[in-house]
Amino acid sequence: MADVRTPWYQSYPKDVPYTIDKPPYQNLGQMFDDVCNKYGKRKAFISFNSAVTFLDVKKAADNLAAYLQHCVQVKKGEKLAVILPNVIQYPVSVFAGLKCGMQIVNINPLYTTHEILGVLRDSKAKVVICLESINNGLQKILDQTYLEHVISCGVGDMLPVLKGSVINFAFRHLTRQVKPYVKKLFTPFKSCLYYGKHYRLQPVECAFDDIAFLQYTGGTTGKPKGAMLSHGNILSNVFQCHAMYGPRVKLGSESILTALPLYHIFAMTINLMYAMYIGATNLLIVDPRKFENLITQLRKYPKISIITGVNTLFNAFVHYSVFDRVNLSSLNLVVGGGTAVQEGVAARFLEASGGIPILEGYGLTECSPLCCVVPYTEKKYSGTIGIPIPSTEARIVDIQTGEEITDLSRSGELQFKGPQVMKGYFLNEKETANVFEDGWLKTGDIAQWCEGGYIKIIDRLKDMIIVSGFNVFPNEIENVVSTNNKVLECAVVGVPSSTSGESIKLFVVRKDHSLTKEELLDYCRKFLTGYKLPKHIEFVEQLPKSAVGKVMRRYLRQNRFNG
Repeated sequence: MADVRTPWYQSYPKDVPYTIDKPPYQNLGQMFDDVCNKYGKRKAFISFNSAVTFLDVKKAADNLAAYLQHCVQVKKGEKLAVILPNVIQYPVSVFAGLKCGMQIVNINPLYTTHEILGVLRDSKAKVVICLESINNGLQKILDQTYLEHVISCGVGDMLPVLKGSVINFAFRHLTRQVKPYVKKLFTPFKSCLYYGKHYRLQPVECAFDDIAFLQYTGGTTGKPKGAMLSHGNILSNVFQCHAMYGPRVKLGSESILTALPLYHIFAMTINLMYAMYIGATNLLIVDPRKFENLITQLRKYPKISIITGVNTLFNAFVHYSVFDRVNLSSLNLVVGGGTAVQEGVAARFLEASGGIPILEGYGLTECSPLCCVVPYTEKKYSGTIGIPIPSTEARIVDIQTGEEITDLSRSGELQFKGPQVMKGYFLNEKETANVFEDGWLKTGDIAQWCEGGYIKIIDRLKDMIIVSGFNVFPNEIENVVSTNNKVLECAVVGVPSSTSGESIKLFVVRKDHSLTKEELLDYCRKFLTGYKLPKHIEFVEQLPKSAVGKVMRRYLRQNRFNG
């Protein structure tokens, strides 16, 4: 029954439970084995027009895990960094590490060497599995890390031999995406699979509460921190997802489009873990920015029934008239996340798709990530993040007094409790204490209750910028820009963008007036990955500051200062 503390219950569809039972698995490795045995010969992943079955993936993961145990001698609790795009090697590597009892550290393969180093050092990763295009940069920082073993993947390493060889050759020599590196520092991925098959994988006892992932996020301050997500956190979120979406899903029959990067928490939980659980065939898209290539893939595999995405992907579906060019008659479930879906995009997508709504979700890295979703019964854009998912408690509290708010249209900070909430930040008790209050996770987002227990996000307490679903933190960019000798002061804010939701605007007070925007942008490229680069740069004479000298970003966003 819905009451003042759980008003969202009244909006649950009749076939969605208020709570979930504890998942039937102790760890993600158990789920993986069970699913692979259950759906054995069904296609699990499709990449570069080649498919592998669930049993193929299990065999490769077991071989890699055996190699890690016997040849690298990894121990339970050690960190495995994975720096891979959406290729079959990604799930193989993740599940191999999990079956060894390792903790997975996802790293964006588009990161600069400077950014990769920061995560490797903070996580104290002992082993890394990366794409060979990263090897040149990685070898330059090895002596600054805790790494003891580096495994290098070719893009085509999980494809049939001839096709894989051709794709690897093209990647290395025709597109020249692999710079020279010292080969003796790296172990080829395929060699690991070969040697691993000669050993027996030793079972590792992983408890429900053991840490499975160190998922790096800026949290509430901007400095990347590793959110400690347990096997139980992820499993709970998988079963919470199934409680909400299960009535629209047929086990062992779905096909999911994975254009979002799997190293991102949203795709990692929904597109990898949840899709594995329901036995879905996963169409992996390496680079969704090449949208015509994505359309070509959809034409070859039009039976896609589930799509997850961010606002920019849905906008591209409309802009490129995908529904006129591809027969997506099997499409049944569309889930939006990562950043707010704009109303205009949602309306155009609904029309173009013939009435399939984008069901927006809301989550945080710290929550594995899902906390709220728009129910599957919703037929149109609501302007809200939906309702809390089963076994999740939500509250909104007054920012000044801490008083819990229950009435409508009054704003406060959104907070959550639930089995999906992280254990804390890795080796960072101070930030862990800052983000929790009496057991509630503070989101830093301002929200208000709407009718039926729906929640609407009003604004963010933190200054985080969301560019095409990726979190960007002003402090990180400011720290890089401030090291330029020609810069006196700088500040970064997010500004609205019709293509990426938000874009980055950089304000700079120059020390040397010879500094140009192009020169500054080139400087940033040395330290920041593409989506963190400023889209707009404005030179000003001064920055607005408070009485204590703090730069007031809100005035920059509102152009309420005389620069």
